[in-house]
Amino acid sequence: MARVKRGFKARRRRNRILKRAQGFFGSRSRLFKVAHCAVLHAWKDAYVGRKLRKRDMRRLWITRIGAAARNNGTSYSRLMGDLRKADVMLDRKILADLAVSEPQAFAAVIEFSKAGR
Repeated sequence: MARVKRGFKARRRRNRILKRAQGFFGSRSRLFKVAHCAVLHAWKDAYVGRKLRKRDMRRLWITRIGAAARNNGTSYSRLMGDLRKADVMLDRKILADLAVSEPQAFAAVIEFSKAGR
């Protein structure tokens, strides 16, 4: 029986991992065994990071809405409660964008929510 060296398939598999390890420091970008571990850890951290980014952005939006609400004479919790009672379907991302880019429109939303009390 002939000896099988798996030349093409193994090289393609190694090159695929080494390509994803480009930019890593030292042997983490050059040696397959070390690069393979580094790439797997990087993928794990990227997966977790995608979940954390959503959490961080929500915290940022809440902070921005709260600051803008205090500038307009109300609190974050009172504003969100009033918006829910007034059936205003604006999410936190849109409210935070309004608070930063268009303060007059945000103030109008607050006045509308107060009227629905």
